[in-house]
Amino acid sequence: MAAWLALTPILAIALLLVAFRWPATRAMPIAWVITGIVALTYWDMSANRFFAASVQGLIIAFTLLYIVFGAILLLNTIRHSGAVNTIREGFRRISPDRRVQCIIIAWLFGSFIEGASGFGTPAAIAAPLLVVMGFPAFAAVMVTLIIQSTPVTFGAVGTPILVGIKAGLAGSPIVDAFLTDNNYAVTEAGVIPFSYLEVVGYTAATFHAIAGILIPLIMCAVLTKFFGEERSLRKGLEVWPFAIFAALAFILPYLAVAYLMGPQFPSLLGGLIALAIVVPAARAGLFMPRESWDFPPKSEWEPEWFGSGQDQDRAGPETEAHIGMVAAWSPYVIVAALLVITRVDFLPFEGWMTSPAVTSSLDWLWDWFGENGISASIQWLYLPGFIFFLTTLAAWAIFRMSAREYAAAWKETAVTMLSVSIALGFAVPTVRVFIASNVNAAGLEGMPIELANVVSNVAGGAWPAFAGVIGALGAFLAGSNTVSNMMFSLFQFDVADNIGISPTIVVGLQAVGAAAGNMICVHNVVAAAATVGLVGKEGLLIRKTIWPMIYYLVVIGAAGLAGIYLLDIAPTMSP
Repeated sequence: MAAWLALTPILAIALLLVAFRWPATRAMPIAWVITGIVALTYWDMSANRFFAASVQGLIIAFTLLYIVFGAILLLNTIRHSGAVNTIREGFRRISPDRRVQCIIIAWLFGSFIEGASGFGTPAAIAAPLLVVMGFPAFAAVMVTLIIQSTPVTFGAVGTPILVGIKAGLAGSPIVDAFLTDNNYAVTEAGVIPFSYLEVVGYTAATFHAIAGILIPLIMCAVLTKFFGEERSLRKGLEVWPFAIFAALAFILPYLAVAYLMGPQFPSLLGGLIALAIVVPAARAGLFMPRESWDFPPKSEWEPEWFGSGQDQDRAGPETEAHIGMVAAWSPYVIVAALLVITRVDFLPFEGWMTSPAVTSSLDWLWDWFGENGISASIQWLYLPGFIFFLTTLAAWAIFRMSAREYAAAWKETAVTMLSVSIALGFAVPTVRVFIASNVNAAGLEGMPIELANVVSNVAGGAWPAFAGVIGALGAFLAGSNTVSNMMFSLFQFDVADNIGISPTIVVGLQAVGAAAGNMICVHNVVAAAATVGLVGKEGLLIRKTIWPMIYYLVVIGAAGLAGIYLLDIAPTMSP
């Protein structure tokens, strides 16, 4: 009964968004009410904890809106400057083929940005860039959500592993015993050594490499199937030489970095190295398709393809003086550089930008609620939204925009943000209530764990096939690979230990599944849709991106079973 009731909020979200095609602005308030009813009645969660979790969700939603606002403002600043004309022409010189442009911008550039920042930033940057390139807004968001898979485990300089897995496993006597028995350098009980996180990271990278090698090709096939004049998968598959080349150009250095350097830099360096390899190769015509592919004329686009205002001319002022290629791309270079230098340990900027002096901890609020495990803070300078804002000021100066043009970008951004604020303002509190149900008077586990317990009891020895599904469920609910890892890593470790298979492999599958779940998680979909004016079409996006996610989970599940039972990988793994 507990598992079925815990499933109710998930079913409500799925039915309202996907089956009934309601906009998130209507669906998420109802989902919050349903989750609250289940939590307050069957779980006997206190009203104080319910409202504390909801307020925590509102604060987290605000931080997401801060990021989205900055991303949209950057897009509008570049558009009003006229620099988008130069960017568009530059990509046409590399290739007019939309499939090739999609692979370079979404897969390669998006993976690099994910490695630097996380927080759904790739969709916030790459989707608007694709729109100004001439992609339908719906297609732009769809493909950038699909790549929210392979690079995500190592996003934000390895945060899902270094924070999510580490915090999720910490403090367990079972984990401590395992680490001691397998010769890991445990300096203090309850502390997960970096050497073990390295092994988990490389394990996850290996599973990602197996599934991720086809992601660029799947992305192109889905693009041509839903947005091509012929509605043909074949048109997307025709680009397979270039797609596989681009996949390998990212995955091989990604694997090498995961093995040699640990979990901080696989996506960041993998994306950067791949860009340096693939862009010159594309210019030289290597592995390129014989025939170029494009969308049908805009007059033939379906209404759902358009973002707000995309049916108008959004290319920027035609009278603007020509902006050079280096200048046009400079805002994206500035964003990437600032994200990197503020997120690497050997530079002081991260410490400065996360210090208490520039962080709103809201201690007074959490002291008032007095609920253990519920808190939230706002790191004003460290969040990518601040970096986006700084970059718009730099772009204003670089492009010599008038105050009127820059003000127009701000006004347009503010209008766009109104509807997404409602959707995120209920989506995140819904998730936080779901997770916070672990403290209750009914003596039950939290809703996520009750669900996972039932699945593990049914699966038994076939658990590796389902471990990734639990990770994806956590990401769908929490909107974060990192939070999913925190919720379920210890659960996954315990299940593996109980049935006598490798806990390390199963925890790696958890991390990979949690990454795949980012393709459909409500937070990411709502935020990404908002950047290109697609508010209200979140359910349609999930209907498209759920199939690549299912592919990913099936492949890693099969790979996990094969690794454990066919290749006979031992239940323990030494550093």
